[in-house]
Amino acid sequence: MGINTLAIVGVGLIGGSIALAARRRGVATRIIGIDRQAETRTRALRDGIIDDAHADLTAAAYADLILFCTPVDGIAAQAVEVSAHCRPSTLLSDTGSTKAAILRDVNGRLPSGVEFVGSHPLAGSEKHGLAHASAHLLEGRLVIVTPPPGTTDNALSRICAFWRSLGARVQVMDADEHDRALALTSHLPHLLSAALAGILPPEWYDLTATGFRDTTRLAAGQPDLWSAIFRTNQTHLLTALDRFEEQLRCFREALHQGDRAALESLLQQGKKVRDDLCL
Repeated sequence: MGINTLAIVGVGLIGGSIALAARRRGVATRIIGIDRQAETRTRALRDGIIDDAHADLTAAAYADLILFCTPVDGIAAQAVEVSAHCRPSTLLSDTGSTKAAILRDVNGRLPSGVEFVGSHPLAGSEKHGLAHASAHLLEGRLVIVTPPPGTTDNALSRICAFWRSLGARVQVMDADEHDRALALTSHLPHLLSAALAGILPPEWYDLTATGFRDTTRLAAGQPDLWSAIFRTNQTHLLTALDRFEEQLRCFREALHQGDRAALESLLQQGKKVRDDLCL
């Protein structure tokens, strides 16, 4: 897929990785980076990740494709703001971990000819910032695309072709279904990781090893970013938390009763699912 001008709003881990991949694969002739941090803009230009850097969001308006790689609670407002300056046929998308709220807040607020199609690359890290960006981050990874009602075939095919051109796989999903699934597969694990890390007393820090490290890896993520994700997917995350609490209740009861068979059954259930995952 050839793009004349690609604009990336938020040149951090995900945005920087997309820019690097697009550059490496020749997907875009020109890449514009929009970021509030002067240090990020300077580094991205210096390293040849982008061709132009701006702090002003409207500088993205002349791109053919604009990707918002910013916290989920600000994407809709940014999309609406820049769309007022865009040409017809401009395509807008994002990389946010929640989708329904963004599509709802964008709906009916874009000028004729400008379309927004949601995207969510299932790739990333607890690390953040341009320093950790990689041209290979999306290779073989799944990107979920969530078109709102009324999306044209052209817009959907363009965004799917874009992600595939970066080496990713694409699955089209309903936005609410996406949020319900990701509440369990992504948002709840982060919540639990943070909860576990948060109860460790300082005097036991030296007693942690690989198990605690692996289980709490996600807790190192950006609190402001994850707080926004939790809030914009509140209903589905609470449902996922209910399911976890029920499973935890089963463990508690088996432990309280000293029921070895029940404990082994619960542990076996978890092991089977983990062994079946293609990770």
